[in-house]
Amino acid sequence: MLDSPIESHKIIAVDDNAFTLRIVKHTLEQAGYQVMTAASGDDALKLINRHGMPHLAIVDLHMPIMSGFEFCRAVREFSDMPIIMLTAVNTEETIIEGLEQYAEDYIVKPFNPEELKARVGRVLRRMGDYNYTLESTTNIDDRLMVNFPNREALVEGASVSLTPTETK
Repeated sequence: MLDSPIESHKIIAVDDNAFTLRIVKHTLEQAGYQVMTAASGDDALKLINRHGMPHLAIVDLHMPIMSGFEFCRAVREFSDMPIIMLTAVNTEETIIEGLEQYAEDYIVKPFNPEELKARVGRVLRRMGDYNYTLESTTNIDDRLMVNFPNREALVEGASVSLTPTETK
């Protein structure tokens, strides 16, 4: 169980708009969350690999290199981490696709920071103490270590590739 309902929660915000990232980071850090930011889905995956799986992702859809949907698909290969989409895209089809395929919530920009904070809190409370691996590598025992973001296991020092199903 987490030590505190908020302070131990790690969040990654992914958006190519630096102003939006500053608002999200400031708002959520003021509420006691630990926030990492990334300007693209590719950068976010690198942060997850380096720092471990966060409890929640806040994701824009239109970004360079890797779109928000592409990022979500990549994350779903190894995690069921909750996702909130925060984007200017407000077409009915996109909202429905986002909610049906990837996201626990969908917020259209411009957004109210206090509403974002409330929605983040609600999603995290609803998810409870989901058993996330906060470190990128988990030591199972003396012979077995698993790196979930890289879909790799080390069995007695030998590297073994894992399938997306094996790392969920």
